Amino acid sequence: MDFNVKKLASDAGVFFTRAVQFTEEKLGQAEKTELDSHLENLLVRADYTKNWTEKIFRQTEVLLQPNPIDHTGARIEEFLYEKLDKKLPSRSTNGELLGQYMLDAAKDFGPGTPYGHTLITVGEYEKRLGGAERQFLQSSSVGFLTPLRNFLEGDWRTISKERRLLENRRLDLDICKARLKKAKQAEAKAAAAPDFQETRPRNYVLSASASALNSSGESWDVAPDPSASEQWKLLSEEVDKAEHELRVAQTEFDRQAEVTRLLLEGISSTHLNHLRCLHDFAEAQATYYAQCHQYMQDLQKELSRCANTAGAPHPSTSAVCPNPVSSAFLPEPSSPGAAASSSVSSASQGPGTLAMGETQVAATGTRRAKVLYDYDAHDASELSLLADELITVYTVPGMDPDWLMGERGNQKGKVPVTYLELLS
Repeated sequence: MDFNVKKLASDAGVFFTRAVQFTEEKLGQAEKTELDSHLENLLVRADYTKNWTEKIFRQTEVLLQPNPIDHTGARIEEFLYEKLDKKLPSRSTNGELLGQYMLDAAKDFGPGTPYGHTLITVGEYEKRLGGAERQFLQSSSVGFLTPLRNFLEGDWRTISKERRLLENRRLDLDICKARLKKAKQAEAKAAAAPDFQETRPRNYVLSASASALNSSGESWDVAPDPSASEQWKLLSEEVDKAEHELRVAQTEFDRQAEVTRLLLEGISSTHLNHLRCLHDFAEAQATYYAQCHQYMQDLQKELSRCANTAGAPHPSTSAVCPNPVSSAFLPEPSSPGAAASSSVSSASQGPGTLAMGETQVAATGTRRAKVLYDYDAHDASELSLLADELITVYTVPGMDPDWLMGERGNQKGKVPVTYLELLS
């Protein structure tokens, strides 16, 4: 290793000098070159951008990977694959693992049993939820985290390097200003000296005539030492040298300030890029949550259908746990005669047609319902819904228990029960 002692000593001296100068500036004992207001504002905005981008980036990582241990392990794995220049393998999400465990458990419990069959149904939907989560994580990582990381690890490092260089140029400029100030003060002090004899008596010698006059008691005739003019010349040269160094330092400072300003103005482009990424992230979140909502709605329908299928051969089961929608639409008998006729009609139909009789009674009554979520009709037989609106609903014979017939003005169509809140 090439170890240059002179360079090391020189760098240490520069560092110590700048440290002393920086301390004196903080204490108000040294002058400091101030940046223009536009550049100062750009520096402040750049610091805000860096700090908040870093916080948003870290918190987004926590959101996408809540477990700190898994997060650290995932980052280490990503780092190793990146260094090895290999593609990172796709990892299963927690939802996919849970779904797979449910499917494996159903094999041991028996797919034909009610519990095993339900495990299979729920497990399949859990795997779908896990797949949707994996797609969301991938899209968020590529579309949102990666641009933020590129700014922090790329653009911001370049900006920080140029800012440090600008600070060094400013310190060099202030040193040159202080040096020129001291040189001019020394030159002015030498020029203001009234008499070389008073200020520097050693630079004066007695001439031969002065010695003769002195012996006769008359005044001395003195001549200045030629070294005084040489000292004056040295002071002038020192001032010229300090002025030249100041011009060079000022030029380098102005050039570095311009480079830094251009980089800082690029923060506006960074904001626009992050704005687009933020829109993509919000859209990915909306898509993910919409998929999860749809999957859970479908899962509820599947579980309800399985429960109805399992309870169809056993009328006692429906009597113990009635359908909440069907029972909500059963009208109360208005008179004993009506109740008696209803019981006679039900008895004449027998146990096999009891549910149909109840459905026909329910079809004659209507209720108001509040829409909980927006719903887009899939075909002409369905009715589109808007959240928070009120519609009229009722049942019809032979309709799926998960659906009701809805009316809104002159519009009529099937509506899903899970999207409604029945009003009393």
